[in-house]
Amino acid sequence: MKAFTVDKYGDASQVRAAEVPDPVVGADDVLVRIHAASVNPLDMRIRAGDFKAFMPYRLPLVLGNDLAGTVVQVGPDVTEFAVGDEVYARPDKDRIGTFAEQIAVRQDDLAPKPATLTMAEAASLPLVALTAWQALVERAHVQPGQKVLIHAGAGGLGSIAVQLAKALGAHVATTVSTAKVGLAKELGADEVIDYRTQDFETLLDGYDVVLDSLGGDNLAKSLRVLKRGGTAISVAGPPDPSFARELGANPVLRLAMTALSFKTRRRAKRLGVTYSFLFMRASGIQLRAITPFVDAGRIRPVVDRVFPFDETLQAMEYVEKGRAKAGKVVVSMT
Repeated sequence: MKAFTVDKYGDASQVRAAEVPDPVVGADDVLVRIHAASVNPLDMRIRAGDFKAFMPYRLPLVLGNDLAGTVVQVGPDVTEFAVGDEVYARPDKDRIGTFAEQIAVRQDDLAPKPATLTMAEAASLPLVALTAWQALVERAHVQPGQKVLIHAGAGGLGSIAVQLAKALGAHVATTVSTAKVGLAKELGADEVIDYRTQDFETLLDGYDVVLDSLGGDNLAKSLRVLKRGGTAISVAGPPDPSFARELGANPVLRLAMTALSFKTRRRAKRLGVTYSFLFMRASGIQLRAITPFVDAGRIRPVVDRVFPFDETLQAMEYVEKGRAKAGKVVVSMT
């Protein structure tokens, strides 16, 4: 089958179209014919080798981290899906590879595709929707009336997180560029901060939760807008000891992660707040919980552009160079 692979870690020149063997379908696997897959910044970070210390992929590797498609085969132990079902998923981190014509996914990582969405729309959701769910529902336990700050609220993750936080009953603030203020309001944000002309730290205070996707100084400032007992969850900040334990990292790697996040955790402790690093995981159960929000119109995908499968390299370049105006970029196989 045709796929886009990375032969060795590096820049965009390391990704190429290739013929690769068809997936092997295990007893608990579902073989999916991929109709669409979305491009995530994670794809470029994997290509660059940013995670090779704790996710040592075997190269060459097929890239791609979420999908929508149709079931074409099921393993003998599969009970939840049948041939012909329309599904969407973020495959497990050890079994990525959605920039391809087919993929074998564990049944526990799959969910039925939202009935109201096209394949391209559905493919834009799994990774960012799961990230938002695991941050706001599973980790922060957002409750009605709480104040939640979502950074980059017009981006792939932010656009979904803003809608989810509103659906959970929160008062939501977000940061966006000038051109995206209108979109952020359409998505339901109660307070929209134009980061080009305003400083969110001087305008916001007493927040219960911050979801940070930028790291660095943005994360440091985010800690200061939280009330005591508040939580900052970052997908871009330094990994923390809890993540090292979840990963089952060796002692050297655990020590390194502890050191990387020491200053941030110390700063948070002094402010009476909590810092938490999040690296999302696959979950069909959580996708099933998200789907009703989608089918009810409370969460809608934001798709910037759809590229044909043959132009996957161009789609990755489009994302990497920051050309997307809002939401996600999708690759369509059909």
